[in-house]
Amino acid sequence: MERIMPPIVEYSNRCPSAGSPMKRLPTALALFFVTLAACRTAGAGLGSNDQNQRTAVEVDNRGFSDMNVYVARSAQRVRLGMAPGHSTTLLDVPHGLVSGLTPLRFIADPIGGTRASVSEEITVAPGDTVVMTIPPN
Repeated sequence: MERIMPPIVEYSNRCPSAGSPMKRLPTALALFFVTLAACRTAGAGLGSNDQNQRTAVEVDNRGFSDMNVYVARSAQRVRLGMAPGHSTTLLDVPHGLVSGLTPLRFIADPIGGTRASVSEEITVAPGDTVVMTIPPN
């Protein structure tokens, strides 16, 4: 007796709703926050008692789109400024948002875009400089 096996069907690991690469852009943009480059201490940082040190976000926007950058603490969201495409921008975090070790999230909202990307919560101290890298589209 000869046995006929059904044809082998190859399944793709790709989600059928993923669509074209252009539709995956918001996902790629969200990944830049997952790969926040570093939180480095500029100057005294954690070892200092001065709570009024400059805390900043360095945005390395390698993408084409200009981004509005926000910082969020609890339910409070504050606009830090705009990071033009293909440039590096240094934005100050207001002193009132950072006191001691403070958990913050950063939001990049493309100007004219439909979907903002939110970072993981990271702990920031007065005097720190958070470096964010936005990958190319």
